[in-house]
Amino acid sequence: MLQMNPIRSEIDLDADGLHSGYLRLPHSVHRSAYGWIPIPIASVRNGEGPAVLLMAGNHGDEYEGQILVSQLMREIEPQWIRGQIIFLPMANFPAAEAGLRTSPLDGGNLNRSFPGDPTGTPTQVIADYIENTLLARVQYLIDLHSGGSSLVYDGANMLAIEPRDAKEHDQLRALLAAFGLPRAFLHPPNPVHAATGALRQGAISILTELGGGGTVQSALLREARQGLLHWLGHVGVLHGPLVPERPPHETRFMRVSGSRHYVYAYERGVFEPLVELGDTVEAGQSAARIHFPDTPLRGPVTMRFEGGGLVVCKRAQAAVQRGDCLFHLAEPDDI
Repeated sequence: MLQMNPIRSEIDLDADGLHSGYLRLPHSVHRSAYGWIPIPIASVRNGEGPAVLLMAGNHGDEYEGQILVSQLMREIEPQWIRGQIIFLPMANFPAAEAGLRTSPLDGGNLNRSFPGDPTGTPTQVIADYIENTLLARVQYLIDLHSGGSSLVYDGANMLAIEPRDAKEHDQLRALLAAFGLPRAFLHPPNPVHAATGALRQGAISILTELGGGGTVQSALLREARQGLLHWLGHVGVLHGPLVPERPPHETRFMRVSGSRHYVYAYERGVFEPLVELGDTVEAGQSAARIHFPDTPLRGPVTMRFEGGGLVVCKRAQAAVQRGDCLFHLAEPDDI
């Protein structure tokens, strides 16, 4: 028997105009027996046209997207729309409210929870609603991420699932170029990501990685805003004074090639990076030293790059444990 998702929307997603409110996720706890979790949502719709889901707060400690989605839902007027934009600024609301990557209610990582479960934990229920209710309504997903508390990306970047054929190749390249952030990385589909949930629903997904370290960089926010507004104009859903004449950059297309493009800590200690964001490195080159101030006279361990490429992401925090990601790389790729 098909289980219905318990989330109920306060707004009518089929109604024209601008509407805002909450998705109500029932949540019965000691302090609130008949309570619900308020997940903010807004919709601006005007007749027929493309439909886009703008999502942020997939991880709660990633803030640039939350600001950007909140700004645009206040600024975009219905008369500038042909189609619909759905705004979801704090997708995993419990995590975003707490400023954590994962939900304090169930430990759930929303971007590892798709396709979700309507009878599962709060994070699984949210994932099911996003995939089977919201993504089922749209042709495009923009999922705004950053490095969060533990990672920092080099500037503003985009990620997209590798194209499956020549037609999708050309379409994807044009969409990424229209967003116009400095770099676009391609990666294989992961069944638990929102991007693959979009693919299952017939939608195209672009994910951003905007800085990180638990901070907000105003320059990156401006770049992402310009790129997103230009992209919304490119796909035909937004018209009028907010659409810029051009994207912020000419995009450089790159590829992340599996484990050889990542460096992980194999010891608990203190992380000393030996390269910086934006450096180009070679296989075998020293990446970092792990120091052990808790063990007298023990020298540091040197970690090395397995593959070469551009350093696009590094760990923000010095304290590390075995299994923590220290760096990831990307290499040029002509898609």
